[in-house]
Amino acid sequence: MSDALPSGLTDVSTGGDSLTYDLNARYDKGDMVWIMVSGVLVWIMIPGVGLLYSGLARKKHALSLLWASMMAVCLVSFQWFFWGYSLTFGVGSSVFLGSLENFCLMNVLGNNFAAAAVPDIVFCFFQGMFAMITGCLMIGGACERARLGPMMVFLFLWMTVVYCPIAMWTWNADGWLYTLGALDFAGGGPVHMSSGIGALAYALICGKRHDPITDSGIPKYRPHSVTSVVLGTVFLWFGWFGFNGGSSGNATIRGFYACVNTNLAAACGGLTWMFVDYFRCGRKWTTVGMCSGAIAGLVGITPAAGFVPVYFSVPIGVITGIVCNFAVDLKSILHIDDGMDVFALHAVGGFTGSVLTGLFAADYVAHLDGSSIIDGGWINQHYKQLGYQLAAATSTLLWSFVVTSILLIVMNKIPFLKLRLSEDEEELGTDAAQIGEFTYQESEMYIPEPIRSVKSIDQQVAPETESTGAENSAEKE
Repeated sequence: MSDALPSGLTDVSTGGDSLTYDLNARYDKGDMVWIMVSGVLVWIMIPGVGLLYSGLARKKHALSLLWASMMAVCLVSFQWFFWGYSLTFGVGSSVFLGSLENFCLMNVLGNNFAAAAVPDIVFCFFQGMFAMITGCLMIGGACERARLGPMMVFLFLWMTVVYCPIAMWTWNADGWLYTLGALDFAGGGPVHMSSGIGALAYALICGKRHDPITDSGIPKYRPHSVTSVVLGTVFLWFGWFGFNGGSSGNATIRGFYACVNTNLAAACGGLTWMFVDYFRCGRKWTTVGMCSGAIAGLVGITPAAGFVPVYFSVPIGVITGIVCNFAVDLKSILHIDDGMDVFALHAVGGFTGSVLTGLFAADYVAHLDGSSIIDGGWINQHYKQLGYQLAAATSTLLWSFVVTSILLIVMNKIPFLKLRLSEDEEELGTDAAQIGEFTYQESEMYIPEPIRSVKSIDQQVAPETESTGAENSAEKE
């Protein structure tokens, strides 16, 4: 067997014949290991989101949010195999959407381009994790009131018509944002802005939850398990090193530099949100506030991690923490029930990080991988980079919100795809109404068989009055 492909010969022209040529010979095994390990780290973020969302929910809905995270893994894995990867990174792409030449991962083995750092199959694995975490984040917008069957249909369609086009624009060399010169290292647009504004549309179309009202006339939402919130944040923070570090595409200083930026921005975001809440919310050092701030810092540094000098990760974490903290109040102004604050943390945080990337990006940081060349941002006197960032951010937000809203409105007109639980089912809880299993094995949670009616069940499951929201890191006065 020949050790390597003959000069100028591609994997496609040989049919990917590993019996004749050693397809591994052209690749650095250290690069392959780093990207594979980074992909595995991103995977652990998905149950991390499930734990975070579950902890922020009420007990009677807690399992449904864990279920949603694992469902996203299963469903998006299939969608990515079926046509997601091809629509995003397929050969023969237009400026707007990939082709179907790699449908069902046909010819995804080595790589058609000799300069690629890792084989297509490794890259496909890594990018598939980004698709999964994006879908998992987005479906949090309809927490505690969405029917799970239609949620699965919606997620498959949303990944196809929202995520794949935006990811293609941003990361495919033929994409219009890529050729424009917009910078997005690890997914501020495709992952965070698209999921955050998509979640807002999901919450808007579904409508508000039916909840008990306090004496002041405002529903109270508090996490039922701060322990789960902390554990989910730990998983997210840990996995984010692969999320950002692996986005260098190889095992170079740039990827490891991105990890340092990631950790520092998260730490500064956590401290900032906690201090802001201390003065806004009754002089308490809130645990949920610290976790929310850490996630805000992670979101803010995502588009910038491989572009900005390490000392700029501090203002990115601080600024994103402050902006996202105040953005939580927008749902009250807009009268939209985004119980997990996906919009405030991910859409607003991603937008903030993208803008700051235009200000702080440095050419020498990008070149730490040995090949990337950029003009930099304002610190390199490349002032129009900010315009490119704003163009990318606004187009991403508009596409995701408009297309998501149209998709949801059409689905809601189809009887068997109605988005929302009935009022009785919602009062009973998603776990009992849709799953039949419970997170907590408490005696009052058991449902006797045969089930006589929703009303009879409801009398046995005590309704809870406290629920979700990152804004409830402490009660706002």
